[in-house]
Amino acid sequence: MSTSPFLGELIGTMVLLLLGDGVVANVVLKQTKGNSAGWIVITAGWAFAVTIGVFVAKAFGSVDAHLNPAVTVAFAIATSDYSHVLPYISAQLIGAFLGAVLVWLQYLPHWSTTPDPFDKLACFATGPAIRSTGPNLLSEIVGTLVLILGLAGISSKNLGELAIGVGPYLVGILVWSIGLSLGGSTGYCINPARDFSPRLAHALLPIAGKGSSDWGYAWIPVAGPIIGAIIGGLLIQWYAL
Repeated sequence: MSTSPFLGELIGTMVLLLLGDGVVANVVLKQTKGNSAGWIVITAGWAFAVTIGVFVAKAFGSVDAHLNPAVTVAFAIATSDYSHVLPYISAQLIGAFLGAVLVWLQYLPHWSTTPDPFDKLACFATGPAIRSTGPNLLSEIVGTLVLILGLAGISSKNLGELAIGVGPYLVGILVWSIGLSLGGSTGYCINPARDFSPRLAHALLPIAGKGSSDWGYAWIPVAGPIIGAIIGGLLIQWYAL
């Protein structure tokens, strides 16, 4: 079977969510080896998940390895090339759903031992530390804007061969930095596929005592990253980064 950009985005995003949501599950679910390990472990786990996801996406055929609809939208705007938007985002949404299902299977015995429904939802989707629509939306816009500008810097021709050789590692550091510095308010979704598809999986899967999937909040981790991506894409285009 041949590789393709669609397959690369799908498998890469699946691995991203398996490892990313997996580290959250390891920290918040009861009776795991990593229970209560804390925020540093979660942010590091997500950073490593992004790095590995990028490598996997490239191996399966996606040279771009976006793994994120916000990144796809931003660089479509920056380059005025929208040909990848539909196939990439479709693959990312499917991959994120599959990754979330794998997390559910990986930690299958632990859902019933975890009493708090919020902890179970946190293994799939983001949520605010303090629920306030305007600040929550702004948090996702700012975090995603930093992501897009950071990616533009990493891929800049000014870095030459450096970026080509260590690009995936730099992307992981970028995501780690965002999580450590900006993630405390809303959990730094910065990726609509990372939140929407796993939230849908949470709603559909037979998770014991799972409670609400909190669809009332779900539009923020979709709209915020897209707005941030649009701003970032325009800045890249205007300044030819």
